[in-house]
Amino acid sequence: MITPQGGPEPDREKHPAGEVVGLPAQGEWLLAEAEVAEAGRASQTVVEVPGLSVTLMALKEGRGLAEHRAPGAATLLCLTGRVSLSTVDRSWRLEPRELIAIPGERHRLTAEADSLVLLTVRLD
Repeated sequence: MITPQGGPEPDREKHPAGEVVGLPAQGEWLLAEAEVAEAGRASQTVVEVPGLSVTLMALKEGRGLAEHRAPGAATLLCLTGRVSLSTVDRSWRLEPRELIAIPGERHRLTAEADSLVLLTVRLD
């Protein structure tokens, strides 16, 4: 398959333990998908092993995830751009290479610029 940029599509498989995942190419692909997606976002679970899921998400500026609760303990790593994570009482801004443990309460995520984030969730 050809990407929106005209090159080959990056690997779209979930990777088991012991396999290397190339995030830059996957991130470019997802940002291109987010650009044309009605919701302004695209994501792919890149690693899934028993009890753990890692998802790469691309978010266009001003778009994000509506209020929700994580399905388990989770962290969010901002790879590029800038995002804000908010609960009813508090908000955090994440810049590239900043990581947060996501609070257990309901929260929402908003991109302040086109962004790539890596969500890791413990599956209970």
